Amino acid sequence: MKIPFKSGNILIPKKNIDMYKWSVVACDQYTSEPDYWQEVNNIVGNNPSTLNITLPEIYLEDNDVEERIKRINKNMEDMLNNNIFDEYKDTMFYIERTQNDGKVREGLIGVVDLEAYSYEKGSQTPIRATEKTVIERIPPRMKVRENALLELPHIMILIDDDKKEIIEDLKNKVKDSDIVYDFDLMQKGGHIKGYNLNKEIQEEINNKLELLADKENFENKYNVKDKGILLFAMGDGNHSLATAKACYEKLKETMPEEEYLNHPARYALVELVNLHSSALEFEPIHRVIFNTNPENLLNELYKYYDINEDGNGQEVEVVTKDIDKKIYISNPKSNITVGSIQMFLDDYLANHEGKIDYIHGDDTTRGMGSKEGNIAFLFKAMRKDELFKTVIVDGALPRKTFSMGHSYDKRYYLEARKIK
Repeated sequence: MKIPFKSGNILIPKKNIDMYKWSVVACDQYTSEPDYWQEVNNIVGNNPSTLNITLPEIYLEDNDVEERIKRINKNMEDMLNNNIFDEYKDTMFYIERTQNDGKVREGLIGVVDLEAYSYEKGSQTPIRATEKTVIERIPPRMKVRENALLELPHIMILIDDDKKEIIEDLKNKVKDSDIVYDFDLMQKGGHIKGYNLNKEIQEEINNKLELLADKENFENKYNVKDKGILLFAMGDGNHSLATAKACYEKLKETMPEEEYLNHPARYALVELVNLHSSALEFEPIHRVIFNTNPENLLNELYKYYDINEDGNGQEVEVVTKDIDKKIYISNPKSNITVGSIQMFLDDYLANHEGKIDYIHGDDTTRGMGSKEGNIAFLFKAMRKDELFKTVIVDGALPRKTFSMGHSYDKRYYLEARKIK
């Protein structure tokens, strides 16, 4: 099997750029917290920053979104014309991200082949979505990408390397002279250090990934037969990768095969992370429904499922202005609690008022749920070792099932790549 991950041409700002101000958190974070993005704006000021070439999703439904996108494209053009980047050709980066809690999460930056990825349900491609992809979320993101000259990844893709031989081993192979960046990240983001990898190390990585993708090894490991080899499972940024795929498929319609197969948009810049990294913790993603009738919503939930408070079934915590209690679903419609609640909420919100958001952090969620007209649902975290097997056997999980770490531990925009 040809491994759908390889080296790419990676752009990093030149040494005179303030990297603290350059690097900001993924656009799909803090979507209900305008104060966070205002603070980022204050920190960045007029300095070169990824804030100026990405679109925080909190602004996705604003009236001026089209203007913002035009400005982003213009800013990318200006950055390239002003030659603010150094380009590292045909390479991979090994990165060490020291999180806010002091744990170090190791990663590998390179490009994935979008020909080997599908977000369709039941897909057996080597790169797969772990959660249901919401097709409606792709078109607004396509507007941002389709005329962009650059891509900046917040995509994190997982490998299931329980022996920790691929990414974790790289720290023993790099030296100080390989460092390409080393700086603190803003807003509790911790610290990040990146190393440029030579051809010999890249070749070793490829050989080890080939072992991971060996059909016999794979089928023995997961006790499956003819399920298609799942080498890369989406961790973060699923809709970002789905958007890259959709833009590439659209591009394919406009040019001959020889041309599109050699086009830079065939690939997407990503970070690979080992599922078994001790710094990687699965956090639940909670639900808050704003501007609804909490009492009516709960009444309908009790009609939709058999609910008890005796501990029998799937557990979820419910918070409103007046209550904070655990309830249990004894006749769930999904294998996991968050899936059962999501099914109900999808049905309920199709016919009732209310806007759903997906929130990280127990305290933040309880605070939002306890406000007038809101209701929150809090879940327990999913076990890491269930992920690959579940995706292989059952297909993608319900959307927003889990998150990898706190919002401030997410990938920050940093590296870029030309896609035109």
